[in-house]
Amino acid sequence: MFLISPLSLSVILNPSSSRRTGHYNVQRSRPGEKPPYQRCSSQESLDELALDDYWKELAIIQHTGDTEPQEEVQLKVADEGEQEEAWLTEAGLATLFDESAADGEDSMVLLSTLTRTQAAAVEKRVETLKQTLRKRNKSYSVPDVRDIFKPPASQDTKAEPCGGGAETETDINLEVSFSEQALLSYKDGSKVTQPVNEADDKLPVSVRDKTGMTKVGDLAAADMKKVRRLVLIEMTALFDTAGIDLKTHKPLKIKVKESGLFGVPLSTVLEQDQKRVPGSRVPLIMQRLISHIEEEGLHTEGLLRVPGASTRVKAVCQELEQKFYDGLFPWETLKQHDAASLLKLFIRELPHPLLTVEYFSAFVSVLKFPTKKQQLQALNLLVLLLPESSRDTLKALLEFLQRVIDHKEQNKMTLNNVAVVMAPNIFMFKGFRSKFSEQQEFAMATGMANIVRLLIRYQNLLWTIPKFVMNQVRKQNTENQKKMNRDRAVKKLLKKMAYDRDKNSDKTEKNTEVSGFIRVQAPQFSKVSMAVQLTEELQASDILARFLSQDSSVSVKREDLCLYEIGGNIKERCLDEETYMKALLELNPSAEWVIKSVQR
Repeated sequence: MFLISPLSLSVILNPSSSRRTGHYNVQRSRPGEKPPYQRCSSQESLDELALDDYWKELAIIQHTGDTEPQEEVQLKVADEGEQEEAWLTEAGLATLFDESAADGEDSMVLLSTLTRTQAAAVEKRVETLKQTLRKRNKSYSVPDVRDIFKPPASQDTKAEPCGGGAETETDINLEVSFSEQALLSYKDGSKVTQPVNEADDKLPVSVRDKTGMTKVGDLAAADMKKVRRLVLIEMTALFDTAGIDLKTHKPLKIKVKESGLFGVPLSTVLEQDQKRVPGSRVPLIMQRLISHIEEEGLHTEGLLRVPGASTRVKAVCQELEQKFYDGLFPWETLKQHDAASLLKLFIRELPHPLLTVEYFSAFVSVLKFPTKKQQLQALNLLVLLLPESSRDTLKALLEFLQRVIDHKEQNKMTLNNVAVVMAPNIFMFKGFRSKFSEQQEFAMATGMANIVRLLIRYQNLLWTIPKFVMNQVRKQNTENQKKMNRDRAVKKLLKKMAYDRDKNSDKTEKNTEVSGFIRVQAPQFSKVSMAVQLTEELQASDILARFLSQDSSVSVKREDLCLYEIGGNIKERCLDEETYMKALLELNPSAEWVIKSVQR
C-alpha cells in the first residue's frame, strides 16, 4: 500500500500546475493576504472567480483552528488486486471471483443489461484480478472474460448522435449511457479540452422524458440498490473511456468523538438526532443553523464571507454542545455571521469528508474531463454513489447556498463568491488539511472552487437518476420476474396462482388497450379508487388534481402526495408530476397506480 501525497492530489485537480509549483513564491504573513494569481489554461471561467475570498477564508480557518485536535486522515490505495475485488463486490459481481458468493443469478442478469463500455469496465477489472491472482498462485476460480461476455453485451443503449447531428457542449442526454456518448465523441476526434464558458451560466439543455424524471428518493430501496451498482459500473466506464486513472481510497481507522455535534462522524450525529426526531436525514444542528441564518434575512451583505468573531464562535460552539439537545440554547442571542461561521465549522470539522474518502479523489478528478458536459455527467454519477447520509446533507447545504445566491443583489454573494468561500470548508476536511502546503493549496484552489460551483449550479440535474440507468433497472426486474414465474410454475402448490396472475395480467393489459382507462387507488381519500381515462396529454399532476377536487376533507398537503408506479418492471416509483401516463403505461403495462403520502 502507499499513501497518496498532497502533491499527487493537487495534480489530480490541476495537472498543469505540478510543473510550476516550484516557481510559486507564496508568502502570506498576514491573514487574508493572497498569493500571486496564476491563470489556469484549462478553465476559462477561473478568471472570474474571486480567489481573494478563498485565501481569506483559508486564513480564517487556520486562525480559528480546530475545536479539538484529531489525528490526521491518511488516504491509502488498496494493494494490487484488492481494489478489483472490492470494486466487483460493490458492483454486485463478487461471483466473478468467488463462486460461493450470493446473488450469482442476479449477477448474470446484471451483466446481461450492460452496455459495451460498461462491459469493458467489468472485463478490465476481472482481467486485472485474474493476472494478480495468477502472480500470487491463488486458487480463486476467475472465469475467462470471453466466457463472461458471450454473446457480446446488448447494444440497446448504444450511443447514437441525437437529432441526426452532433450534440452541443451543453446538451445533456440522459437516455444514452454517458460512457457510450463519450466513446462516440472520442471516435469523432473531439477528445480535446474545450474552454468552458461560464459567463452566460446557462443550464444544460435536456429533452424532457415523457415517462417522467426520477429523482433520488423516488425509488424503493431494492431498486436503489440496483441503481447504485449500475452507477458504479457506469462511473468507472466513463473514467476509463476518458483515460482517467481512478483510484478509490480508504481511510485508516482513527479515533473520533463518539457523541456531540462538532467533530463527530455524520453517521453518529444522525443516530443521535433520530433518537429525538425519528426519520431525521439531515443533522438537526445544521438544519437549525440554516433556519436561524434565514430568519435573520438572506439580504445581509457578505453573508458566508464575513466571519463571526472567532472567540465568540468558539464560545457559542461549546454552549451548543451543552445545550442544543436540551432545547436550552438562546438562539435569539446568536448573531447571523456567527451562525454562518458555525455552519461552515460543522462541515469542515467532520472527521471524514462530506464527499467521502472513498470518492474524494474521483470528485477532484472531475475537471480532467475535456468538456463541461462530461464533467456534469461524472458529478451526476458520483452524487448518486454517495452514502444516503452524505448525499442528503450535501443537498440540504447546496439548496441553502442557492437561496443565498438568489439574494445576490442585496448580499453581494454571487455563485462565484459562494463557491470560492465554501470550497475550503468542503474539501479541507478535519484531519487532512495540514497535508497540503500553501503552494499545493494554490494549485488546488481554482479546481475546488469550480467543482463547488458546478455542484451548486446544477444540483437539480445532479440528483436525477439518468433514464438509461432506469431502463437497465427495469430490464433486470423484468428478467428476475420471468425467472420467478418459471420457478413458481414448476411448483404444484403455486401453479394455479401463477396461472391466475398471468391471466389477470393479460386481461388488464387487453382491457387497458381497448378501453383506454387505468384504475388509480387512493386509500387516503374517501373515494379510494377511480377509473381514469387515458389521453396523450394526461399527466400525473392531472390525476392528483382530479382526486383532490372531489375530496376536500383530505388533510394531507398537495406537495406531500405522490402518484406511485408500483409493480411490473419497477418495485415502486414516485412519479414526477409532469409524467405522461400513456407513455409510462407503454413502458410498464403491468404496473398499478396508487396515490399516497411521501416524505421527502
